Amino acid sequence: MQVGKSRKLLAIALVACSPLLQGGARPGVDFNQRLLAAQNAARSAIGVTPLVWDDGLAADARVWARELAATGRFEHSSDEPGKPIEGENLWAGTPHAFSPEKMVGLWTAEKKDYRPGVFPNNSRSGDVENVGHYTQVIWRNTHAVGCATADGRYEQFLVCRYSEAGNVYGERPA
Repeated sequence: MQVGKSRKLLAIALVACSPLLQGGARPGVDFNQRLLAAQNAARSAIGVTPLVWDDGLAADARVWARELAATGRFEHSSDEPGKPIEGENLWAGTPHAFSPEKMVGLWTAEKKDYRPGVFPNNSRSGDVENVGHYTQVIWRNTHAVGCATADGRYEQFLVCRYSEAGNVYGERPA
C-alpha cells in the first residue's frame, strides 16, 4: 500500500515538473520570475545587488520582441530620441524548447571569457562581443530588468531591457 502511494506521489511530481525536465516553458509570471532569478544568480555570484522586475521595461521589450518575430530579423533596437537609454540583451531559438534558465544561461556562460576591468576591455579574447551579454547582466549600476518573448515563424525571440543601461565605455561592470 505504501509503495503504491509513493508511486502516485512520484508520478504527480513528475507531471508537475515535466516542463522543467523537458527544458521548455511558456511565458507567464513564473517564466518572468525565473528569468529574473537566473540573472540575479549571476549577480549574486559576484556580489552585485539583485535586479528588480520592471513592468515598463517588460512592455518596451515586448514591442521589440514582437517586431523581431514579425520580421525575422535579429538585431538590437535603436534608441528612441527623448527616452532614457535602456540596455538590451537578445536571444533566439527553437520556440518553447528552452527554459528561461537556459536562455539566460547562454548570456551568463560568457563569464568564461570575462575579465574584470574597465569596459570594453573585459574580454580575454579582446572581443567585447564575447562578454557583452554577461556584462549587461552583471552591470553594477543596472537595477531593473523587464523581458518579453514573441514567437516568429521559425524562432522564439527573447528581449530583456535594463535600466540603467550597462556596457558604458570607461566604466567597470562590477
